[in-house]
Amino acid sequence: QVQLVESGGGLVQAGGSLRLSCAASGRTFSMLRMGWFRQAPGKEREFVSAISWIVDRTGYADSVKGRFTISKDKVRNTVYLQMNSLEPEDTAVYYCAADRSEYGSTWNYWGQGTQVTVSS
Repeated sequence: QVQLVESGGGLVQAGGSLRLSCAASGRTFSMLRMGWFRQAPGKEREFVSAISWIVDRTGYADSVKGRFTISKDKVRNTVYLQMNSLEPEDTAVYYCAADRSEYGSTWNYWGQGTQVTVSS
């Protein structure tokens, strides 16, 4: 099993920045990728960004390209999501995820989520 703990959420004004962190523990050697998802009130959970744990590859949803940056620290088993130029539409609970596969729509492990609120 892999345990994921998110941090860094909060309240920010539109145009501001936040950095989310997700620390992984447990059987982290089994992880091949990590990612971020979000769920806004009344909406389904959606993909935000992902990063390979073994090669230099990242991916982003169109809605966050150019504003969000995902990065990893393999020594600390931590993934980060730097969020700039935040918009009220970015308000959501942000979830960290990890997976034993490099690809696919299903993810094995999930964190509890951290709230991000962007005020206009």
